[in-house]
Amino acid sequence: MVVLYHKDLESIQNLIVKFEGKITKNIFSFPGGRRFHFTDPSGNELAVWSDN
Repeated sequence: MVVLYHKDLESIQNLIVKFEGKITKNIFSFPGGRRFHFTDPSGNELAVWSDN
């Protein structure tokens, strides 16, 4: 899985939904930060994480 970084998870999650991505796992905490998973319009699954 490709994992991308963004400092503001909430704002990037909203943009992903706006451009027809689908959230597959909402924002959650894990050792080292927080992240969420999504699929792009082509069906590829990715994640975005932040250390804050």
